[in-house]
Amino acid sequence: MTHPHITPAAHTRGTPGFRRATGALFAAGMTTFMTLYCVQALLPALSSHFSLSPAASSLTISVSTAAMAVAVVPLTALSDAWSRTGMMSLSLGAAALLGVAAAFAPNYPTLLVFRVLQGLALAGLQATAMSYLAEEVHRESLGQAMGLYVAGNGIGGMAGRLVADGVLDLTGSWRWAIGAVGAVAAVSAVVFHLTVPASVRFVRREARPRALASAIGRALPDSALLRLYLIGFLAMAGFVTVYNYLGFRLIEAPFNLSQTTAGLLFIAYTAGSFSSAAAGRLVDRFGRPRVLLPALLVTLVGLAVMLVPHLGAVIPGLVIFTVGFFAAHAVASGWVGGRSTVLGVQGAAVYLFFYYIGSAVGGSVGGIAYSGGAWNGLTLYCGCLVAVALISAVTLSRVRTAARPGASAGPPRHPAADLPAGQPARHSADGAAGTAAVTPPGDGSGGAR
Repeated sequence: MTHPHITPAAHTRGTPGFRRATGALFAAGMTTFMTLYCVQALLPALSSHFSLSPAASSLTISVSTAAMAVAVVPLTALSDAWSRTGMMSLSLGAAALLGVAAAFAPNYPTLLVFRVLQGLALAGLQATAMSYLAEEVHRESLGQAMGLYVAGNGIGGMAGRLVADGVLDLTGSWRWAIGAVGAVAAVSAVVFHLTVPASVRFVRREARPRALASAIGRALPDSALLRLYLIGFLAMAGFVTVYNYLGFRLIEAPFNLSQTTAGLLFIAYTAGSFSSAAAGRLVDRFGRPRVLLPALLVTLVGLAVMLVPHLGAVIPGLVIFTVGFFAAHAVASGWVGGRSTVLGVQGAAVYLFFYYIGSAVGGSVGGIAYSGGAWNGLTLYCGCLVAVALISAVTLSRVRTAARPGASAGPPRHPAADLPAGQPARHSADGAAGTAAVTPPGDGSGGAR
């Protein structure tokens, strides 16, 4: 901790500190989503090895994302009372070691236990990274810093799937595939620990669970926030369902692709990095409602195109679907940041809670839809999810813009008077951007708005 009356200068674009911070957070974001979603490429292999249904094999993803969802809010508050860099280093190291250990799981229940523990570990990084960047990076450079972190998310999500799929093809063993991803994650964790700059602008505060619970309670009556959380939940449920079970479809007739070839379609995932950035620019020009609605409609179009049983339709349909989802998620998550005046950064954490619960619950239920009605049943299920999200977005277009974060209808208050645990302090002059300016990263999207 620094002298209470001296605030160290924030990192600005082009400085060594900025390069180290963004490089370290890029590695952290890549490691998080590589570890979390690598098993998505292994679901058919796990299903065959353990004699599981598609829905049962998808639990390897669902239990991790559910654990992350449950832990992300309290760990955000805990990082305030401990250390930003300490929390992130511990999270990445633990997740990597658990990934290697999972390769030796003697049975499926033990594998699920390791995946739960990985989700809990990764929540520490998710809960802390945005606060670290908001505190340590100058607000005029925060957009680029957050963009690099988010790029790490997207690249990690794709790389984890491709590395696991490639090692599976070479060795024929899901154990080697998971172990290889764990080894890569360990290297990334070491790089992060050695390069991340110290958190010199961090001001330690006592964790206040009651204040946090009270802030969440005050925010819940905001029906617009609830609808945004619902959109995140539904959109992610549909997205993870498509990516969970598309591999099962492609290795069967009429496609009859190999496991490796089917896994290459995860490259479509990179389209999300471009669409989320484009969505941010469009929001600045046209406003959130006019971007969110078309994004969800594009998602539905991509889903419909994938119904055609031909690779010439499935591949572009998947790209369209991915573009629409990431654009919608970027807008919805950014909208939460702009509206959550009470929760601050915890508003983003609550959004992530619903987002990852959508992945956990929606992905598993999607397996039931796939087992019962094949791809047509899955499409109907996902279509209903996105349609409800679209209806919620339509109603949001009538909501008035919330007051600027920090604004109050009453008399002026001390800036830190009502900050809930987990909300970064705002700095003056060259301080970091306020928490509401930061969009929470999800599965490879988001950024600064």
